[in-house]
Amino acid sequence: MTDAFPQRIVCLTEEPTEVLYALGEEHRIVGISGFTVRPPRARREKPKVSAFTSAKIGEILALKPDLAIGFSDIQADIARELIKAGVEVWISNHRSVDGIVAYIRRLGAMVGAGDRAEAYAQRAEAHIAAVREAAAALPRRPRVYFEEWDEPLITGIRWVAELINIAGGDDIFPELAREPLAKQRILADGAPVIARAPEIILGSWCGKRFRPEKVAARPGWAEIPAVRDGELHEVKSPIILQPGPAALFDGLDALHRIIAAWAARGPGRRTGVAR
Repeated sequence: MTDAFPQRIVCLTEEPTEVLYALGEEHRIVGISGFTVRPPRARREKPKVSAFTSAKIGEILALKPDLAIGFSDIQADIARELIKAGVEVWISNHRSVDGIVAYIRRLGAMVGAGDRAEAYAQRAEAHIAAVREAAAALPRRPRVYFEEWDEPLITGIRWVAELINIAGGDDIFPELAREPLAKQRILADGAPVIARAPEIILGSWCGKRFRPEKVAARPGWAEIPAVRDGELHEVKSPIILQPGPAALFDGLDALHRIIAAWAARGPGRRTGVAR
């Protein structure tokens, strides 16, 4: 019987690749994002044909895709070029934890793997519930500042803020987390961070190494509890800044480990290292 579902998929971002591999549907993928790191074998097996804001349109068309999958308004220009060339394109725009889980279900349905996608989504939901329950047992909740970029300062997107909450912390910029675009989450300077006195600072600088010593040296930041106590930590961007399974599993676990360790140390006790 002829397979009625897409046979040649180009994944313009990381999360569709991770989901399709997890569902056992990787044979449908003919091209991936150059930023893909999960699963590691994808980089060995699939040609890399896109970045996030740019793509090798000619190379994509040479792969004869019957579907291209991307994410957000940032990939609108790529989508436009592919649509003009006759390629069917799906651009998701989910920004929340619930949206990520729903994305797994939708993508699974699109490739005829609805049952496996449902099981995978339920695994994610069970993991979220287990971490939430563990977080509820912590003796205290920290105020958390998540920094997505340093020049300019950009605060965390909605799913990151929600995962911080699930992991046992409170994001200090909940009003900005609701803003879908990075430019809407830019801080003019560090004064609002100082004023909100986070007890943990998390950095995930979108692909470049987080430098806690540079953060600690910012004017006025020495008085922030997180800086004073050495609570500056990196969360690697591949596990937190892509709206896919990585954030719900490894990203959430990383957040909870940091927060649980802080809660166990007690007020005002230094970690001894900034990492």
